[in-house]
Amino acid sequence: MAVRDLQVAYGGTRVLHGVSLDFAPGSFTALLGSSGCGKTTLLRSLSGFVPVESGSIVVGGKDVAGLPPEKRGMAMVFQSYALWPHMTVLQNIGYGLKLRGKSKAEIAAKVAQMLSFLGLAGYEDRKVTALSGGQRQRVALGRALAIDPGILLLDEPLSNLDAKIRMTMRHEIRAIQQRLGLLAIHVTHDREEAMTMADRLVIMQAGRIAQIGTPEEVYDRPASAFVANFMGAENVLPLNIERGEGRASVTAGGTQATLAGEAAAALPAGEALAYFRDDVARLGAPDAAAAGGDLVVPGTIAARAYPGGTYRYKVAAAGREITVDDADRHELGTTIGLRIPLQRLHIFPASEAGIAA
Repeated sequence: MAVRDLQVAYGGTRVLHGVSLDFAPGSFTALLGSSGCGKTTLLRSLSGFVPVESGSIVVGGKDVAGLPPEKRGMAMVFQSYALWPHMTVLQNIGYGLKLRGKSKAEIAAKVAQMLSFLGLAGYEDRKVTALSGGQRQRVALGRALAIDPGILLLDEPLSNLDAKIRMTMRHEIRAIQQRLGLLAIHVTHDREEAMTMADRLVIMQAGRIAQIGTPEEVYDRPASAFVANFMGAENVLPLNIERGEGRASVTAGGTQATLAGEAAAALPAGEALAYFRDDVARLGAPDAAAAGGDLVVPGTIAARAYPGGTYRYKVAAAGREITVDDADRHELGTTIGLRIPLQRLHIFPASEAGIAA
């Protein structure tokens, strides 16, 4: 499937701004972003539930942007499951087949196949209201798969499940998608869910694509301050960078470190903001000498919690509050040195990074 320059507006307000994407057969893509970024609108535009203002949606060489949902060769699993409460499991799974005029024998055979495939054999005569959340999600998935779609659209299907069932269903859906060779597009705001299920992430911001890449690429090499922050690098440290011949001097919180070679050449000059995750920095003595490529920024322990396995600290440093996970116990009010490896920072010019600062 190929999407080209897709534009969508609600009541004069543009929601998608010329989105273009390619989806390979058998791939699993996650559309990831904060609320209101346009990811659900994009998914529903693909399905036909939201009309497009302009642009194309090409499936198998044919532009389906003007076709009704049932003519697009896609099936959708909704966040709310959208099951008929007065119907049995069998009737719900077979509902799409009935609408397509299939015979009772064809429906019965296909539903039996889906029940076996999804581990629901023996549940066909139960009302869906008598099922658990995970079982209802399997019924919703079975209804989508029963029509043999070429493309499976998933609109936050796991968000209403409790944590344990959600973990199980992540692996089940991915395994089913791989077994059937379906092209799957999954909308979520959950980073971990996207990274464990998808082989490609599309990060969306304000109706535009902020970055496309594998989970490793997007996590380790974010293209912007927004992506870095969204992918969990929520600590922000102001820097000043002076570049010389093959070297760069980095200053933060009154302390300085030096980088050389390619690492130095990649840094922006002047005022910058560094983004990093809670597990990057280490706590130590405030007067500890900085190793090559490390900053040691003085700070004060402002808060401490123990979520399990390690302590989580809030450290007041360089005019910011920095979150740090550290194995050692430190008392509140203690002056410490925040040791930060420069090569594990995501650094962007302050003029570009302000949106996530």
